[in-house]
Parts: sequence; C-alpha cells; structure tokens
Amino acid sequence: MAPTSVQDVLDRIANIDPARVEGLQAVVLFDLSGEGGGQWTATIADGQVQVEEGQSSSPDVTLSMKAEDLVAVASGELNPVSAFMQGRITVSGDMSLAMRMQTILT
Repeated sequence: MAPTSVQDVLDRIANIDPARVEGLQAVVLFDLSGEGGGQWTATIADGQVQVEEGQSSSPDVTLSMKAEDLVAVASGELNPVSAFMQGRITVSGDMSLAMRMQTILT
C-alpha cells in the first residue's frame, strides 16, 4: 500500500525488511519543510532501522525536501533522481548513501 503521509513513510522505513539494509551502517537526517514537515533521524545498524524525531548530532547524510515530496518519492509518484536534478531534493553529506536511500524509500 502506498504511503499517504510522512508518518506512513517513516513507519515503512522503521519496519523495513532487514535484508534490504544488511551491512549498512548509517545515520540519515530527513529535514522536511511544509505541511507535515519536521526533522527525523533514521539510524541504520545491524539490519535494523530506528527512526526518531529530531536531529542527530552528526548525520552521514541529510536529505532536505518538502514533506509532500518525500511521500511522493516513497509512493513512486516522484522519481528521486529527477527531483534532485530539479532542486526539489537537496543532499548534504554522503551522496552514495543518498543514492542507496532511494531503494530503501521505495
């Protein structure tokens, strides 16, 4: 079922199949603007993802976008590479990790 809110996307990330994040150790900050926006930190370690509200002191990558764009990416309505090229998604930090996040979000 396609996510319809930021909370749906965050719940999906937190409950991801461990095989999809196996071997990945990372801290990802989602910095979301607009309605439903805020900051959430996803900590990926040992095949598990923990999502907490707020900002980590040192994320490996920060993904900044409108909340509605995060939902659109996660539901398959918005191509994350196109959104990045259009400036709708801003990446700070580890670009290769940002690319890997697209497979985690969708």
